[in-house]
Amino acid sequence: MLRFNKTAVLALLIATSSVFLLFQLYHYRQHVSQQVVKKFMGLVHKYNMPVFLVDTASLGLLSQDSMLLRDSLVKEPHCTFLCTNRDVLTFALLNNLWKYDAGLVAAAEEKGFELLEVRGKDPRLVSMDDLSGNEIPLHFLFRLQGYVVHVVVLYERSGNYLWHGVLRLKPNMDRKFAPFRRLDYGHNAGAYDRPELVLTTLDGLDVRIPRNISGFLTEYSQARFLECRYRDARSFFQLYPDDTSPEAMNFRMKAKALLHLAARILTELRVPFWLSSGTCLGWFRQCGIIPYSKDVDLGIWIKDYRHDISQAFQKAGLPLKHKFGKVEDSLELSFQGLDVKLDIFFFYEETDVVWNGGTQAKSGKKFK
Repeated sequence: MLRFNKTAVLALLIATSSVFLLFQLYHYRQHVSQQVVKKFMGLVHKYNMPVFLVDTASLGLLSQDSMLLRDSLVKEPHCTFLCTNRDVLTFALLNNLWKYDAGLVAAAEEKGFELLEVRGKDPRLVSMDDLSGNEIPLHFLFRLQGYVVHVVVLYERSGNYLWHGVLRLKPNMDRKFAPFRRLDYGHNAGAYDRPELVLTTLDGLDVRIPRNISGFLTEYSQARFLECRYRDARSFFQLYPDDTSPEAMNFRMKAKALLHLAARILTELRVPFWLSSGTCLGWFRQCGIIPYSKDVDLGIWIKDYRHDISQAFQKAGLPLKHKFGKVEDSLELSFQGLDVKLDIFFFYEETDVVWNGGTQAKSGKKFK
C-alpha cells in the first residue's frame, strides 16, 4: 500500500493553490485595467480631449512591427500594451487644442471615476514685474477600482516647446489617492519638442502615440525643466540695473537667434548639449543673456563629439573661427555668427571630476 507524506502533499496543494490564485489575480487585474481604460477613452472621445499615450512602460512595449494602424483588420484579443502590470497608465493632453469643460467632472463621476485635479501657477504669466501668476490645470488623475489614469497637461511655451508642471499636492488633497512616487511624470517640470503623432489601434482602442517612440523616450530621460528664478533676477537688477541700450538689446536678439540655430543643428545631429560659462550664468543669475559677454557658450561631453559637427555648423552659415586643443585634451570649437561668436567647450570626465579646457586666443595660453 502506497504511503504519502502528508506534509509534502499539503505543501504541494498550497503551492498549486497559490499559483492558481496568482493566475486569477493577474487576469482580474488585466480585466479591471482594460475596463478602466475603455471607460476613460469614452470620456476622451465625448469631450474631444486631444490626448496621446506617454506611458513609458506601454511605449517601451511598442515597436514598428507591433503597431496596429487604425484601418487594420487585426484587433488585439488581450490587453497587451495598455495593461503593463502597473496600476497607473499615463496620457498627455495638448492644452492648446482643448477647452476646459467643467462637465468633465460630472461625466467622470457618472462612469464611476474619482477625479483629482492638480493646479499650479502658470509660468507663462510670471515675470520680474509680476511674480503672482494665475493657476492652471497641470494634472488630472482618474481613479476607478484602484486603477489610475494620469493625464499630464502640456502647454505651449514661447520657445516653441511643450511644458508640463510639477505635480504638487495641496494640503487638503488625499495623498493616498494614487501611487504618486511611482508616477512617470510630475516629480519635476518637463519640456519636450512637439512630437509628431500617429493614430493606431492598441488593444482594440484607437490611441494616438508619438511616431518616433524611441526618440520620445530618449527625450523623456532628459526632459527635466528648470524654471528661471525671477525673484532672484529681480533682486539682482535692483542692485545692478539692466542694460537696456539699443546695443545691448541688439546683442541679446542676435545671441538668442544664434542659440536657436545652434540648438537646431545639434539636435539634428543628436548631440546633447547645455548652456555653459557666461551664457549659463546669465540665465541662472538674471534670466537672460549678459549683454557685455559678446559671445554664446555651450557645453558638450567629449564622448558625444562627432567629426561632422564643424561641417554641420559651417553648412548652416557659421564658419569655424578657432579650433583649440584636440579630442584627447581640451577641445574647443568657435564659430562666427552675425556679430556674435559661438564657443563650444567639450567636457571630460576623470573618476569623480569633470573638467573642460580653454585656450586664450591671443596668447595661446591654456586653462583647465
